[in-house]
Amino acid sequence: MIAPAKVNLALHVTGRRVDGYHLLDSLVAFSSHGDLLEVEDGAEDDFFVSGHFAAHVPIGETNLVTRARDLLRETFGERARAPVHLHLEKNLPVASGIGGGSADAAAALRLLVRHWQIDIEEVALARLGLSLGADVPMCLSSRPLLARGIGDALEELPHFPALPLVLVNPNIPLSTPEVFSRLERRDNPPLSPLGAFTDTVSAAHWLKEARNDLEEPACQLVPQIEDARDALRRAGALFARMSGSGATCFGVFSTRPEADQAAALLEERHPDWFVLATETRSPVPTQAEHDHVHYARA
Repeated sequence: MIAPAKVNLALHVTGRRVDGYHLLDSLVAFSSHGDLLEVEDGAEDDFFVSGHFAAHVPIGETNLVTRARDLLRETFGERARAPVHLHLEKNLPVASGIGGGSADAAAALRLLVRHWQIDIEEVALARLGLSLGADVPMCLSSRPLLARGIGDALEELPHFPALPLVLVNPNIPLSTPEVFSRLERRDNPPLSPLGAFTDTVSAAHWLKEARNDLEEPACQLVPQIEDARDALRRAGALFARMSGSGATCFGVFSTRPEADQAAALLEERHPDWFVLATETRSPVPTQAEHDHVHYARA
């Protein structure tokens, strides 16, 4: 199953709760590319990580894939006792502002619920996901949406266009709490009304009027974010911005071939960067997305 990259197209920090959680107003989309998670029956529990960024994945109690597995066991008891072999192909950089760990956790919940044949409603699954992290419920959706509150109040957008994107990361991890700690203001205005996005150009025009309130503090910590954002603009992006708490930046392009061409150029100019040409997933799952599910029983 694909664990798609989460892209914060706009992120406004609108307040802070007494428990320290920040209140957000964010436009979120998910890419057609991401990490891959597979499950099979096993003689005993096993978790294996491969892929370009495997060495950066924490193994043990802090890993969200195994925590998702254990959470289902705690919740459903005997129905979730059969040992499983989990394989994560880590294709996305860690601590990069595109929800990699949360997306992996969401994929683990969905995949294991299917594998163990657990009957659970979407609302209940989202509630379980929230206990693993504020971003997990939206990653369970993996559709264009507005996220408010701490990220748990979700409104899916049924008429959002697929956006050709290029994702760029200078391969520098960023701590989300450290970025938030550098915010000078936490009571910023919310997002403006979306209106009708009919195509990529209208979406890019709206995005120019929105913000990512975490971009400035993140750039203070990692100035190379500005280099990545500017490189996307020079490569022909209609619009470029940092996603989430960084350091990944995204560029919106008019067409997928233009995004592919820009990605090839950026890879040539910056061979030490993470560069990915992709597009955002549509509001309605395609057959190709369904076909990414890997569900095997021995």
